[in-house]
Amino acid sequence: MNINKLIGSTLIIAGTTIGAGMLALPIVSATFGFITSCIIMTIIWAFMAYTALLMIELHQNANVDATLNTLAYNILGRKGQILAIFAMLFLFYALCAAYISGGGEQIYDKIKEYFEFEIPMQSGAIIFALVIGTVVSTSTRSVDLLNRVLFMIKIVVLVVMLTFLMPFTSIDNLMHMPKQQALVFASLPVVFTSFGFHGSIPSIVRYIGKDIKALRIIMICGSLLPLIVYILWQFVSHGILTQQELVQNDSLTSFIKALSFVANNGYISVLISLFANLALATSFLGVSLGLFDFLQDFLSKKDKKASRLLTALVTFLPPLAFALFYPEGFIKALGFAGFALVILALFLPVAMVYKQRKNNATYNYKVIGGNFGLFVVLLFGSLIIAVQILQMLKVI
Repeated sequence: MNINKLIGSTLIIAGTTIGAGMLALPIVSATFGFITSCIIMTIIWAFMAYTALLMIELHQNANVDATLNTLAYNILGRKGQILAIFAMLFLFYALCAAYISGGGEQIYDKIKEYFEFEIPMQSGAIIFALVIGTVVSTSTRSVDLLNRVLFMIKIVVLVVMLTFLMPFTSIDNLMHMPKQQALVFASLPVVFTSFGFHGSIPSIVRYIGKDIKALRIIMICGSLLPLIVYILWQFVSHGILTQQELVQNDSLTSFIKALSFVANNGYISVLISLFANLALATSFLGVSLGLFDFLQDFLSKKDKKASRLLTALVTFLPPLAFALFYPEGFIKALGFAGFALVILALFLPVAMVYKQRKNNATYNYKVIGGNFGLFVVLLFGSLIIAVQILQMLKVI
């Protein structure tokens, strides 16, 4: 077991999961309180970690460089492959476009603020996409190294931020219970998408090799780290602001201002902004790596350099174009990204594992739970889909 790669891969999974959307979790969970939000997050983490282990079970009988496209075609046939392609491309292009848009805006603002140099607004998005695209297209190792640096800085910033805020927490605020039970279900899709990392699993398998013990550790620890970070963030935000204050400050900007005001510290907003930027960068690294490896499965040729260049162009140009010319379209598409994530992280792993087990494939490793475990995952995924449909119809 390569400890160095083990740590790096764990941080890639954690970095992909902990995105800038984490900052919105206190707002989403405002109406049902800290304790209930922790229970919901733990349940969702358990499901996502379980299906990640199902993916490891699948990979042990496949080539080390197999992507979701390859797995779906070999196990489920052409229809399964088409479903996998749709889910991956829809989810990953939408996320990449949103990350390029957000990261580009931050770069533009920082250049304007610190260097007093006026550049076209689109330049920020191009710079951000070019830097991340160069790292991703070079190798998984380069993603590993950059992600480690950014992730460690992100954790330091988080610790400093929590240290500033922790003294202002109130136990009474943390004991608030849900105002309406239906609102608990309404939050499920948002919290669910905060634990998405499954598209990066094939890239990790390719990087680590078929070391099942190491891969299990990476999936469990890599997904557990975000849960711990989320709970700490919920503890501070729910502990500082009352339930009523959280409900009133229903935008990210007003929420950050409210935290800074209560803590009486102007640096809080700076720290939160820095954390959000780092979270966005590490998420973009993990997501674009998964998309890059997925697309290379289609575009690989004998000339590896040409293949990687072509794959990089197909990976980054479409989301960059949307981020530059039609950002609203893809940002709105993120509202539907949960559908693709349910397919990618829940339905496809269950369908492939069920089919592979039914075909009596030989196993060195088999996830516990049997068909009952697979059925429970399907029920959970169906619940997420049902809630999203009800939200689209404005029922909840």
